[in-house]
Amino acid sequence: MKHVGSSVFPFAFALLLSFSWATWAHTHENFLQCMTLRSENSSSISKVIYTPANSSYSSVLQFSIQNTRFSTPATPKPLVIVTPSHVSHIQAAINCSQTHGMQIRVRSGGHDYEGLSYVSDVPFVLIDLINLRSISVDAENSTAWVEAGATTGEVYYRIAEKSKTLGFPAGLATTLGVGGHFSGGGYGTLLRKYGLAADNIIDAQLIDVKGRFLDRESMGEDLFWAIRGGGGASFGIIVAWKIKLVPVPSTVTVFTVNRNLEQNATKLVHRWQYVAAKLHEDLFFRISLTSVNSSQEGKKTIQASFLSLYLGVIDKLLPMMQESFPELGLMREDCIEMSWIESILYFAGFESLDVLLNRTSPTRSLFKAKSDYVQEPIPELGLEGIWQRFYEKEGETALMFLTPYGGRMSEISEDATPFPHRAGNIYKIFYGVFWEEEGTAASERYISWMRRLYSYMAPYVSKSPRAAYVNYRDLDIGSNGKGNTSYRRASIWGNKYFKNNFDRLVQVKTTVDPANFFKDEQSIPLFSSGWKKGGD
Repeated sequence: MKHVGSSVFPFAFALLLSFSWATWAHTHENFLQCMTLRSENSSSISKVIYTPANSSYSSVLQFSIQNTRFSTPATPKPLVIVTPSHVSHIQAAINCSQTHGMQIRVRSGGHDYEGLSYVSDVPFVLIDLINLRSISVDAENSTAWVEAGATTGEVYYRIAEKSKTLGFPAGLATTLGVGGHFSGGGYGTLLRKYGLAADNIIDAQLIDVKGRFLDRESMGEDLFWAIRGGGGASFGIIVAWKIKLVPVPSTVTVFTVNRNLEQNATKLVHRWQYVAAKLHEDLFFRISLTSVNSSQEGKKTIQASFLSLYLGVIDKLLPMMQESFPELGLMREDCIEMSWIESILYFAGFESLDVLLNRTSPTRSLFKAKSDYVQEPIPELGLEGIWQRFYEKEGETALMFLTPYGGRMSEISEDATPFPHRAGNIYKIFYGVFWEEEGTAASERYISWMRRLYSYMAPYVSKSPRAAYVNYRDLDIGSNGKGNTSYRRASIWGNKYFKNNFDRLVQVKTTVDPANFFKDEQSIPLFSSGWKKGGD
C-alpha cells in the first residue's frame, strides 16, 4: 500500500497543478476578452496588454523593478500586465479583475522596497502606470498636474523648464514614481522648509473599486486625507496629483564634508544630533554613514558625510554654520552656489539635466532596508556599537542616512495627513544593506545582518510604537498574511507607520473598499466584526 501511495501522490499533485494552471489560463483568456469588451477604446487595448506569451512581457516586467531580490526565476509573475494609456483601461482592468477573481498590483516607479507593487503569491494582474506620465506646469499659479506614472526627475525637469524659482519637496532619487512616492509621504532636501510631498498636494484623481473617476470634491475629504500619506494602493488607483509648487531662491548653496573616525567623526555625529533639528528651516543638513578603507592598510573606518542644502548664498550660510556647528570646520571652499534644479543633480550624482528624464535607476541591486525615528540623541557609546556592526563583512556595503526633522515638520499636526512623524522627532534613520551575490543563502546572510543592526538600535529609537516610514516598506515589522486580515494583526505594523491615524485609515478603507479588493501584505484592513477603536 505504502508503495502505491508514494507513486500516486506525485502524479495526483502534478494533475492538480496542471488543472489549476489550466483553470487560470482559462480565467486569463476570459480576462483579456473582458478587457476588450469594457474598454472605451477597444482598438488600442491590445497595445497595452502583455501576457507571458508576448515577447515584450519580460522586458516590460523587469523595466521598473528596482530591488532585484524580486526579479528571480522563483518570484511570482503577473498573469497579465496592463500598461494603460487611458483612464478607461484602468477602469476596465479593475472591473475585469473583480469579475474573474484576480488580484491587482499597481506600479508607478517600482521602488516598493518589498516588491509589493509588482509581486503577489496569488494570481494577479499588474497595472503598470508607465504610460500615464504627463506633467502640466502652471508657473503663474505655482501649481502642476502630474500623472501617477511620472517620476520625480521628470517633475523637477518640467518645473525647471518653466521657472528657476519654483521647486517641489519630493525625493532625492529621481526615478521614484509619484503615484506611490507622494501617497506614502515623500520627502527630500526641502523637508524642513515645506514638509513632505503629501503636505503640498491640493487635488487628486483616483479610480475607485467601482471604476468611478473621482477628484478631491467627488471623493470627499476623508479619502483625500487617506491617500496623502496612507499609501494610495489600499484605496483605489491614483491617476494624477495636483501639486502646489513652492518658491526657491535663484541661488542655493550645497556642501559635502567627509569626516572619518580619525577625524573625530563620532563626536561630530553625536554633536549633530543636538543641532540639526534646531537649525533655521532654510538649512537641510543630513548625514550618510558608510564603512570605508582606512589610511592604515587593511583596516576599515567609518565615514560620516555631512550633506547640506541651504536656501541662500554662501555669505549667509557660513556665519550660520560657524554659530551653530563650528566643530565641523566648514570652509568657503567646501561650498558651491548653484540653482535649485542643479542641486537636484548634485545630490543625485548627475551632471546633465537630461538625465532627470531617464527612468532607469543607475543603482539597481539586491537590498534590504528599514527605518527608525530618533527622539533623544544617541550617546557616543551607542554610535560606537553601530560602527562595530559596520565592520562586519555584510556591513561593508551598508549605508545609514540620518535625516533631520524640525522646521516645518514640527509645525504640521500629527493628524493633518496619515503621516504622523512630526514634532518630537530629531531625525529619521534609513538603514540599507546592498549586495551582488545571487542566491537565497547570500540574501539571508545580509538580511540577517540588517535585522541584528535593527535589534541593536532598539534602545536608542522611538518606542510604543517603534515608528517606521511607510515608503521604506518593511515586512519584518508585520504582515497581513493571506486572505482578509484581522484589525489586530494589521495594527502591529499599522501603528508603527501611522500611529493614532491608523484607526481613521481603517474607517476610510471600510467605507470606500468594503470587499477589500485593493489588498496586499501591508494594505489597510477592514473593520473586524466586534471591532472597536483601539481594540480588535
